[in-house]
Amino acid sequence: MDTSVIPGGVAALCARLRAAGREAYPVGGCVRDLLLGRAPGDWDVTTSARPEEVMALFDRTVPTGIKHGTVTVLTEDGGVEVTTFRAESGYADGRHPDAVTFGGDLAGDLSRRDFTINAMALGPDGAVIDPFGGRRDLADRVIRCVGEPERRFREDALRMLRAVRFSAQLGFAIESATAEALRKSAGLTARLSAERVRTELEKTLLSPWPERGEGLFAWGLLSPFVGAEAQPDLTTLHRVAASPLERWAALCALLLDEGDITDAGDFLRALRLDGRTVHACAAGAELGKHMPRDRAAWRRALAEQGEDACTAAAAMEDARTGGTYREALRETLAEGNCVTVRDLALSGAELLAMGYRGADIGAAQRRLLDHVLDHPEDNRPERLRELLK
Repeated sequence: MDTSVIPGGVAALCARLRAAGREAYPVGGCVRDLLLGRAPGDWDVTTSARPEEVMALFDRTVPTGIKHGTVTVLTEDGGVEVTTFRAESGYADGRHPDAVTFGGDLAGDLSRRDFTINAMALGPDGAVIDPFGGRRDLADRVIRCVGEPERRFREDALRMLRAVRFSAQLGFAIESATAEALRKSAGLTARLSAERVRTELEKTLLSPWPERGEGLFAWGLLSPFVGAEAQPDLTTLHRVAASPLERWAALCALLLDEGDITDAGDFLRALRLDGRTVHACAAGAELGKHMPRDRAAWRRALAEQGEDACTAAAAMEDARTGGTYREALRETLAEGNCVTVRDLALSGAELLAMGYRGADIGAAQRRLLDHVLDHPEDNRPERLRELLK
Protein backbone atom coordinates (compact mmCIF):
# COMPACT_ATOMS: atom_id res chain seq x y z
CA MET A 1 0.00 0.00 0.00
CA ASP A 2 1.23 3.50 -0.82
CA THR A 3 2.39 5.00 2.49
CA SER A 4 1.37 8.47 1.27
CA VAL A 5 -2.20 7.62 2.32
CA ILE A 6 -1.06 7.78 5.95
CA PRO A 7 -1.61 11.31 7.34
CA GLY A 8 1.56 13.26 8.07
CA GLY A 9 0.99 13.39 11.81
CA VAL A 10 0.48 9.62 12.04
CA ALA A 11 3.50 8.92 9.83
CA ALA A 12 5.68 11.25 11.94
CA LEU A 13 4.48 9.55 15.13
CA CYS A 14 5.43 6.10 13.82
CA ALA A 15 8.78 7.40 12.52
CA ARG A 16 9.66 8.83 15.92
CA LEU A 17 8.87 5.59 17.71
CA ARG A 18 10.95 3.64 15.20
CA ALA A 19 13.84 6.10 15.51
CA ALA A 20 13.78 5.37 19.24
CA GLY A 21 14.29 1.69 18.46
CA ARG A 22 10.67 0.67 18.91
CA GLU A 23 8.22 -1.01 16.56
CA ALA A 24 5.16 0.94 15.46
CA TYR A 25 2.29 -0.02 13.15
CA PRO A 26 -0.99 1.62 12.15
CA VAL A 27 -3.49 -1.09 13.03
CA GLY A 28 -7.12 -2.13 13.08
CA GLY A 29 -10.01 -0.16 11.64
CA CYS A 30 -7.87 2.40 9.83
CA VAL A 31 -6.23 -0.38 7.78
CA ARG A 32 -9.62 -1.96 7.07
CA ASP A 33 -11.01 1.36 5.85
CA LEU A 34 -8.02 2.04 3.60
CA LEU A 35 -8.44 -1.35 1.96
CA LEU A 36 -12.13 -0.58 1.43
CA GLY A 37 -11.20 2.72 -0.23
CA ARG A 38 -12.66 4.77 2.62
CA ALA A 39 -11.07 7.58 4.62
CA PRO A 40 -10.41 6.28 8.16
CA GLY A 41 -12.39 8.05 10.84
CA ASP A 42 -9.51 7.68 13.29
CA TRP A 43 -6.06 6.15 13.51
CA ASP A 44 -4.67 3.65 16.02
CA VAL A 45 -1.05 2.60 16.38
CA THR A 46 0.32 -0.44 18.18
CA THR A 47 3.90 -0.35 19.44
CA SER A 48 6.55 -2.18 21.43
CA ALA A 49 7.17 1.02 23.43
CA ARG A 50 5.76 1.03 26.94
CA PRO A 51 3.27 3.76 27.88
CA GLU A 52 5.81 5.78 29.85
CA GLU A 53 8.18 5.72 26.88
CA VAL A 54 5.45 7.00 24.59
CA MET A 55 4.68 9.84 26.99
CA ALA A 56 8.39 10.73 27.21
CA LEU A 57 8.81 10.81 23.43
CA PHE A 58 5.93 13.17 22.68
CA ASP A 59 5.14 16.59 24.12
CA ARG A 60 1.36 16.37 23.95
CA THR A 61 -0.14 13.17 25.32
CA VAL A 62 -3.19 12.09 27.30
CA PRO A 63 -3.10 8.87 29.40
CA THR A 64 -6.54 7.77 28.18
CA GLY A 65 -6.17 4.09 29.12
CA ILE A 66 -2.72 3.81 30.59
CA LYS A 67 -3.62 0.82 32.77
CA HIS A 68 -4.26 -1.10 29.56
CA GLY A 69 -1.32 0.45 27.75
CA THR A 70 -3.10 3.18 25.77
CA VAL A 71 -1.82 6.73 25.45
CA THR A 72 -3.41 9.27 23.13
CA VAL A 73 -0.80 11.32 21.28
CA LEU A 74 -2.05 14.66 19.99
CA THR A 75 -0.78 15.23 16.45
CA GLU A 76 -1.45 17.72 13.67
CA ASP A 77 -4.04 15.24 12.39
CA GLY A 78 -5.80 14.85 15.73
CA GLY A 79 -5.52 12.37 18.54
CA VAL A 80 -3.93 8.99 17.80
CA GLU A 81 -4.36 6.14 20.26
CA VAL A 82 -1.01 4.42 20.79
CA THR A 83 -1.24 1.06 22.56
CA THR A 84 1.62 -1.11 23.81
CA PHE A 85 1.93 -4.76 22.79
CA ARG A 86 0.44 -6.70 25.67
CA ALA A 87 -0.90 -9.99 26.94
CA GLU A 88 -4.26 -10.16 28.72
CA SER A 89 -5.80 -12.66 31.13
CA GLY A 90 -9.06 -13.07 33.00
CA TYR A 91 -12.27 -11.29 31.98
CA ALA A 92 -14.39 -11.42 35.12
CA ASP A 93 -16.70 -8.60 34.00
CA GLY A 94 -17.03 -9.89 30.44
CA ARG A 95 -15.69 -6.60 29.14
CA HIS A 96 -12.16 -5.84 30.44
CA PRO A 97 -9.11 -7.99 31.21
CA ASP A 98 -8.35 -8.59 34.88
CA ALA A 99 -4.61 -8.44 34.23
CA VAL A 100 -2.48 -6.84 31.52
CA THR A 101 1.19 -7.63 30.95
CA PHE A 102 3.16 -5.41 28.61
CA GLY A 103 5.39 -7.10 26.08
CA GLY A 104 5.05 -9.53 23.22
CA ASP A 105 4.98 -8.75 19.53
CA LEU A 106 2.73 -7.68 16.68
CA ALA A 107 1.53 -11.23 16.01
CA GLY A 108 0.31 -11.51 19.60
CA ASP A 109 -1.35 -8.11 19.40
CA LEU A 110 -3.28 -9.01 16.26
CA SER A 111 -4.27 -12.43 17.63
CA ARG A 112 -6.31 -10.92 20.48
CA ARG A 113 -8.37 -8.59 18.24
CA ASP A 114 -12.05 -9.14 17.55
CA PHE A 115 -12.54 -9.75 13.82
CA THR A 116 -10.18 -10.62 11.00
CA ILE A 117 -11.02 -7.42 9.12
CA ASN A 118 -9.79 -5.47 12.17
CA ALA A 119 -6.68 -7.60 12.72
CA MET A 120 -4.41 -6.10 10.06
CA ALA A 121 -1.48 -3.70 10.36
CA LEU A 122 0.67 -1.58 8.05
CA GLY A 123 4.41 -2.15 7.98
CA PRO A 124 6.98 0.66 7.55
CA ASP A 125 7.04 0.00 3.80
CA GLY A 126 3.25 0.04 3.50
CA ALA A 127 2.93 -3.74 3.34
CA VAL A 128 -0.33 -5.05 4.79
CA ILE A 129 0.39 -7.51 7.61
CA ASP A 130 -2.56 -9.89 7.61
CA PRO A 131 -2.00 -13.18 9.48
CA PHE A 132 -5.71 -14.08 9.84
CA GLY A 133 -7.09 -13.56 6.35
CA GLY A 134 -8.69 -10.17 6.84
CA ARG A 135 -8.17 -9.16 3.20
CA ARG A 136 -9.85 -12.35 2.03
CA ASP A 137 -12.81 -11.71 4.33
CA LEU A 138 -13.07 -8.14 3.05
CA ALA A 139 -13.23 -9.51 -0.49
CA ASP A 140 -15.78 -12.15 0.55
CA ARG A 141 -17.74 -9.54 2.54
CA VAL A 142 -17.93 -11.54 5.77
CA ILE A 143 -17.47 -10.81 9.48
CA ARG A 144 -15.36 -13.55 11.08
CA CYS A 145 -13.85 -13.72 14.55
CA VAL A 146 -10.11 -14.04 15.04
CA GLY A 147 -9.54 -17.50 16.48
CA GLU A 148 -12.28 -19.17 18.52
CA PRO A 149 -15.46 -17.03 18.40
CA GLU A 150 -16.86 -18.04 21.79
CA ARG A 151 -13.56 -17.18 23.45
CA ARG A 152 -13.53 -13.76 21.78
CA PHE A 153 -17.04 -13.11 23.07
CA ARG A 154 -16.27 -14.30 26.60
CA GLU A 155 -13.38 -11.84 26.67
CA ASP A 156 -15.61 -8.94 25.67
CA ALA A 157 -19.37 -9.39 25.26
CA LEU A 158 -19.63 -6.06 23.45
CA ARG A 159 -17.97 -7.74 20.47
CA MET A 160 -21.24 -9.53 19.78
CA LEU A 161 -23.06 -6.25 19.24
CA ARG A 162 -20.11 -4.95 17.25
CA ALA A 163 -20.32 -7.95 14.91
CA VAL A 164 -23.90 -7.01 14.00
CA ARG A 165 -23.01 -3.32 13.79
CA PHE A 166 -20.15 -3.97 11.33
CA SER A 167 -22.47 -6.19 9.31
CA ALA A 168 -24.98 -3.32 9.09
CA GLN A 169 -22.39 -0.65 8.35
CA LEU A 170 -20.51 -2.62 5.69
CA GLY A 171 -23.29 -4.80 4.30
CA PHE A 172 -21.31 -7.94 5.19
CA ALA A 173 -22.68 -11.34 6.20
CA ILE A 174 -21.68 -12.88 9.52
CA GLU A 175 -19.72 -16.08 8.99
CA SER A 176 -21.51 -19.24 10.18
CA ALA A 177 -19.22 -20.20 13.09
CA THR A 178 -19.27 -16.62 14.34
CA ALA A 179 -23.07 -16.52 14.03
CA GLU A 180 -23.43 -19.79 15.96
CA ALA A 181 -21.20 -18.40 18.71
CA LEU A 182 -23.41 -15.31 18.86
CA ARG A 183 -26.42 -17.53 19.49
CA LYS A 184 -24.66 -19.61 22.15
CA SER A 185 -23.10 -16.63 23.94
CA ALA A 186 -26.06 -14.24 23.78
CA GLY A 187 -26.65 -14.37 27.53
CA LEU A 188 -23.36 -12.55 28.12
CA THR A 189 -24.89 -9.28 26.94
CA ALA A 190 -26.80 -9.08 30.23
CA ARG A 191 -23.47 -8.05 31.80
CA LEU A 192 -23.09 -5.03 29.53
CA SER A 193 -24.11 -1.55 30.60
CA ALA A 194 -27.24 -0.16 28.99
CA GLU A 195 -25.20 2.77 27.68
CA ARG A 196 -22.87 0.44 25.75
CA VAL A 197 -25.79 -1.47 24.26
CA ARG A 198 -27.55 1.76 23.30
CA THR A 199 -24.46 3.10 21.51
CA GLU A 200 -24.01 -0.03 19.41
CA LEU A 201 -27.73 -0.31 18.66
CA GLU A 202 -27.91 3.32 17.54
CA LYS A 203 -24.92 2.87 15.22
CA THR A 204 -26.67 -0.15 13.75
CA LEU A 205 -29.93 1.75 13.28
CA LEU A 206 -28.13 4.61 11.50
CA SER A 207 -26.14 2.32 9.21
CA PRO A 208 -26.66 1.88 5.45
CA TRP A 209 -28.09 -1.63 6.08
CA PRO A 210 -30.15 -1.22 9.28
CA GLU A 211 -32.20 -4.32 8.48
CA ARG A 212 -29.15 -6.40 9.43
CA GLY A 213 -29.90 -5.31 12.97
CA GLU A 214 -32.49 -8.10 12.95
CA GLY A 215 -29.63 -10.32 14.12
CA LEU A 216 -29.56 -8.48 17.44
CA PHE A 217 -33.03 -9.86 18.09
CA ALA A 218 -32.78 -13.22 16.31
CA TRP A 219 -29.70 -14.21 18.34
CA GLY A 220 -31.17 -12.88 21.58
CA LEU A 221 -28.54 -10.17 22.06
CA LEU A 222 -31.17 -7.65 23.20
CA SER A 223 -33.21 -10.00 25.38
CA PRO A 224 -32.55 -7.91 28.53
CA PHE A 225 -34.58 -5.12 26.89
CA VAL A 226 -37.22 -6.87 24.74
CA GLY A 227 -39.18 -10.07 24.77
CA ALA A 228 -37.08 -13.19 24.31
CA GLU A 229 -39.04 -14.08 21.18
CA ALA A 230 -38.68 -10.66 19.54
CA GLN A 231 -37.89 -10.90 15.84
CA PRO A 232 -39.11 -7.67 14.23
CA ASP A 233 -38.90 -7.07 10.49
CA LEU A 234 -36.56 -4.07 10.18
CA THR A 235 -36.65 -3.71 6.40
CA THR A 236 -39.01 -0.75 6.71
CA LEU A 237 -36.42 1.32 8.60
CA HIS A 238 -35.27 2.52 5.17
CA ARG A 239 -38.54 4.40 4.85
CA VAL A 240 -37.40 7.01 7.38
CA ALA A 241 -34.40 9.32 7.43
CA ALA A 242 -31.19 8.07 9.04
CA SER A 243 -31.48 10.45 11.98
CA PRO A 244 -31.35 9.17 15.57
CA LEU A 245 -34.83 10.39 16.52
CA GLU A 246 -36.55 9.00 13.44
CA ARG A 247 -34.80 5.63 13.47
CA TRP A 248 -35.41 5.13 17.22
CA ALA A 249 -39.06 6.10 16.74
CA ALA A 250 -39.43 3.68 13.82
CA LEU A 251 -37.84 0.86 15.82
CA CYS A 252 -40.24 1.53 18.70
CA ALA A 253 -43.19 1.39 16.33
CA LEU A 254 -42.14 -1.97 14.90
CA LEU A 255 -41.53 -3.43 18.36
CA LEU A 256 -44.87 -2.11 19.65
CA ASP A 257 -46.73 -3.61 16.70
CA GLU A 258 -45.26 -7.05 17.40
CA GLY A 259 -45.89 -6.81 21.14
CA ASP A 260 -42.15 -7.05 21.84
CA ILE A 261 -42.38 -3.96 24.03
CA THR A 262 -45.43 -2.46 25.72
CA ASP A 263 -44.27 1.14 26.13
CA ALA A 264 -41.83 3.12 23.98
CA GLY A 265 -40.80 5.38 26.84
CA ASP A 266 -39.98 2.48 29.18
CA PHE A 267 -37.98 0.71 26.48
CA LEU A 268 -35.89 3.78 25.68
CA ARG A 269 -35.36 4.71 29.33
CA ALA A 270 -34.05 1.20 29.99
CA LEU A 271 -31.47 1.83 27.26
CA ARG A 272 -30.55 5.18 28.85
CA LEU A 273 -31.70 7.26 25.88
CA ASP A 274 -31.69 11.02 26.35
CA GLY A 275 -34.83 12.65 27.71
CA ARG A 276 -35.64 14.42 24.45
CA THR A 277 -35.79 11.16 22.48
CA VAL A 278 -37.70 9.33 25.22
CA HIS A 279 -40.35 12.04 25.47
CA ALA A 280 -40.67 12.46 21.70
CA CYS A 281 -41.11 8.75 21.01
CA ALA A 282 -43.54 8.23 23.90
CA ALA A 283 -45.63 11.22 22.79
CA GLY A 284 -45.30 10.16 19.15
CA ALA A 285 -46.69 6.72 19.96
CA GLU A 286 -49.77 8.35 21.48
CA LEU A 287 -50.16 10.79 18.59
CA GLY A 288 -49.91 7.86 16.19
CA LYS A 289 -53.24 6.55 17.45
CA HIS A 290 -54.95 9.56 15.82
CA MET A 291 -52.60 10.81 13.12
CA PRO A 292 -53.22 14.28 11.60
CA ARG A 293 -54.90 14.11 8.21
CA ASP A 294 -54.51 17.68 6.96
CA ARG A 295 -52.40 20.80 7.45
CA ALA A 296 -54.67 22.24 10.14
CA ALA A 297 -54.45 19.01 12.13
CA TRP A 298 -50.65 19.02 11.79
CA ARG A 299 -50.51 22.61 13.03
CA ARG A 300 -52.59 21.67 16.05
CA ALA A 301 -50.43 18.62 16.73
CA LEU A 302 -47.31 20.78 16.53
CA ALA A 303 -48.86 23.24 18.98
CA GLU A 304 -49.90 20.55 21.43
CA GLN A 305 -47.05 18.03 21.16
CA GLY A 306 -44.09 19.88 19.67
CA GLU A 307 -42.00 19.24 16.58
CA ASP A 308 -39.99 16.33 18.03
CA ALA A 309 -43.08 14.32 18.94
CA CYS A 310 -44.66 15.01 15.54
CA THR A 311 -41.43 13.93 13.81
CA ALA A 312 -41.42 10.72 15.86
CA ALA A 313 -45.07 10.01 15.10
CA ALA A 314 -44.57 10.58 11.38
CA ALA A 315 -41.54 8.28 11.32
CA MET A 316 -43.46 5.62 13.23
CA GLU A 317 -46.38 5.63 10.82
CA ASP A 318 -44.21 5.78 7.72
CA ALA A 319 -42.26 2.75 8.96
CA ARG A 320 -45.49 0.91 9.71
CA THR A 321 -47.50 1.79 6.62
CA GLY A 322 -45.15 3.19 4.00
CA GLY A 323 -47.17 6.40 4.15
CA THR A 324 -46.13 9.99 3.51
CA TYR A 325 -46.63 11.48 6.95
CA ARG A 326 -43.10 12.86 7.15
CA GLU A 327 -43.60 14.64 3.84
CA ALA A 328 -46.87 16.18 5.08
CA LEU A 329 -45.14 17.32 8.27
CA ARG A 330 -42.25 18.87 6.31
CA GLU A 331 -44.68 20.73 4.07
CA THR A 332 -46.58 22.04 7.09
CA LEU A 333 -43.39 23.26 8.74
CA ALA A 334 -42.22 24.85 5.47
CA GLU A 335 -45.32 27.04 5.41
CA GLY A 336 -43.97 28.83 8.46
CA ASN A 337 -47.40 29.38 9.99
CA CYS A 338 -48.01 30.06 13.67
CA VAL A 339 -47.90 26.93 15.84
CA THR A 340 -46.78 28.38 19.21
CA VAL A 341 -47.59 31.53 21.19
CA ARG A 342 -44.10 32.75 20.29
CA ASP A 343 -45.21 32.85 16.66
CA LEU A 344 -48.18 35.13 17.33
CA ALA A 345 -48.08 38.52 15.64
CA LEU A 346 -48.93 40.11 19.02
CA SER A 347 -46.25 39.74 21.67
CA GLY A 348 -46.75 39.54 25.40
CA ALA A 349 -45.35 43.06 25.71
CA GLU A 350 -47.96 44.34 23.27
CA LEU A 351 -50.72 42.62 25.21
CA LEU A 352 -49.37 44.26 28.37
CA ALA A 353 -49.56 47.64 26.63
CA MET A 354 -53.19 46.87 25.75
CA GLY A 355 -54.01 46.49 29.43
CA TYR A 356 -53.71 42.75 29.97
CA ARG A 357 -52.05 41.67 33.22
CA GLY A 358 -50.66 38.50 34.76
CA ALA A 359 -52.47 35.29 33.90
CA ASP A 360 -54.77 37.15 31.51
CA ILE A 361 -51.85 37.57 29.10
CA GLY A 362 -51.34 33.81 28.85
CA ALA A 363 -55.07 33.19 28.53
CA ALA A 364 -55.32 35.73 25.69
CA GLN A 365 -52.36 34.15 23.90
CA ARG A 366 -53.90 30.70 24.14
CA ARG A 367 -57.22 31.95 22.72
CA LEU A 368 -55.44 33.63 19.82
CA LEU A 369 -53.31 30.58 19.13
CA ASP A 370 -56.37 28.33 19.12
CA HIS A 371 -57.90 30.55 16.46
CA VAL A 372 -54.89 30.97 14.16
CA LEU A 373 -54.15 27.24 14.15
CA ASP A 374 -57.32 26.90 12.07
CA HIS A 375 -57.04 30.32 10.41
CA PRO A 376 -53.33 31.01 9.85
CA GLU A 377 -54.12 33.96 7.58
CA ASP A 378 -55.42 35.83 10.65
CA ASN A 379 -52.02 35.98 12.33
CA ARG A 380 -51.73 39.76 11.79
CA PRO A 381 -51.51 42.35 14.59
CA GLU A 382 -54.60 44.26 13.58
CA ARG A 383 -56.67 41.10 13.11
CA LEU A 384 -55.55 39.66 16.46
CA ARG A 385 -56.53 42.91 18.18
CA GLU A 386 -59.96 42.66 16.58
CA LEU A 387 -60.34 39.11 17.83
CA LEU A 388 -59.48 40.15 21.37
CA LYS A 389 -62.17 42.83 21.30
